[in-house]
Amino acid sequence: MTIQSLEPDKYNSIVLFTGAGMSAESGVPTYRGAGGIWSRYNWEEVACETAFRADPAGVLEFHDHRRKLLEPCRPHAGHAVIAGLEKRHPSVAVITQNIDGLHQQAGSERVIELHGSLWRVRCTDEGRIIDLQRDGEWPRKCDCGAWLRPDITWFGDQLNHAVMRQADEIIRGCDLFIAVGTSGVVWPAAGFPQLAKSGGALCVEINTEDNEMSGLYDTRLRGPAGEVLPELLK
Repeated sequence: MTIQSLEPDKYNSIVLFTGAGMSAESGVPTYRGAGGIWSRYNWEEVACETAFRADPAGVLEFHDHRRKLLEPCRPHAGHAVIAGLEKRHPSVAVITQNIDGLHQQAGSERVIELHGSLWRVRCTDEGRIIDLQRDGEWPRKCDCGAWLRPDITWFGDQLNHAVMRQADEIIRGCDLFIAVGTSGVVWPAAGFPQLAKSGGALCVEINTEDNEMSGLYDTRLRGPAGEVLPELLK
């Protein structure tokens, strides 16, 4: 497939919206389908507030395991291209559904994490946020003695309203919106392409196959992000 560069310098504000497909190319386990996390674990026992209150140590052990699965995963060429574009273009923002931190590992600094990050925990009493190192021991309790829960959106959790407002504002103001590796069917993220189009943005989808939201995009490119993005954003 021949891909024509979008010439990023022609755009004033660029948003990259990334989902699970972006991370899967780096070896990050997916959630659904054969071999996905939820084919082996019951989220009601390991990924919701009720489970955490019933067995905090067990839930934290599961999330420690998830971090260990990320240890061999590295950013791919698509992550690197986005990080390089961010350094050249002052108004590039990454909005991601992923919680693995691969964008930051690649060098991106303006990353809005819709669902939080596995590499942060927050005190259940004081609410303070603690960043975790990728190696070493991961604390289970705060200095105050309270449990530290993963700073991610579990099943049944509300999305962070401040984060969503920030994402909405950036998308409304962009003139190039590129969705990468996301089915885009989960709300409120499913509304992002319409939000971008309402502001006059060119909307581009990069995915390995069509999905029910593909028709919303002006341009649809099929293939791995690690191959398509370097050509698209030369």
